[in-house]
Amino acid sequence: MTGMRTALRALATAGAALLFATAASPTSAQARSEPHAPDGFVALRSVDPTIIQEMRYTTAHTFLGERVDGYRQPVCILTRPAARALHRAQKRLLRQGYSLKVYDCYRPQRAVDHFVRWAKDLDDQSMKGEFYPLVDKSRLFADGYIAEKSGHSRGSTVDLTLVRLPALPTRPYRPGERLTPCFAPKGERFPDNSVDMGTGYDCFDTLSHTDDRRIQGKQRANRQFLKRTLTEVGFVNLPEEWWHFTHKPELFPDTYFDFPVDRGSVAGR
Repeated sequence: MTGMRTALRALATAGAALLFATAASPTSAQARSEPHAPDGFVALRSVDPTIIQEMRYTTAHTFLGERVDGYRQPVCILTRPAARALHRAQKRLLRQGYSLKVYDCYRPQRAVDHFVRWAKDLDDQSMKGEFYPLVDKSRLFADGYIAEKSGHSRGSTVDLTLVRLPALPTRPYRPGERLTPCFAPKGERFPDNSVDMGTGYDCFDTLSHTDDRRIQGKQRANRQFLKRTLTEVGFVNLPEEWWHFTHKPELFPDTYFDFPVDRGSVAGR
């Protein structure tokens, strides 16, 4: 009888192990097949840990109203030349009492595909009140706010701003809270420890154009300070977005990557 019980326990254990392996195998297979970043990519924190990171697309505070596909962890990944250039800019800014803060860095193609699907769903306008209050969603492609490819996916483009030190804490977004237009006065729009740039990040409005003449005074000076600082270390600004800069020459000018935003994608770098 003892031998029988031992055999039954062994059989049960083997069956449980087989069931676990069967259930786990798709996940394991997916993990093994997930692409990784090539050697030219690094985690920004390994190059400069002082740069503030507020990776918006890992949160629900986006124009989609949800976390974006492919953003698994709040880590800024960039090509090594772009990260080193940000480090040079940061050293200059720290001496003047400022820090860079990044909102988005490398962006996987699956995230861009998520943007496209969202833009085609005209019924989903949950975040319109903040991010595109004056733009008809049906015009997001025609007006250039959404495209099927993004320079971010090549790894040398970054969305960022300036923060006056010491950096004040920022509260998290609460899904469902009242939305305020991204171009409202700084004290009224969603709180951000950035200096006042005239609009919030990802504001779909012509006021986001870097040199829009309606932006004057301190707001204009802040934009020009950011642009000048980054231009001096090799970045080029996208005129339609004060926060968008690409390091030139790009390390991968013709490749749109799709590895996830995850520390494992650049393990050890």
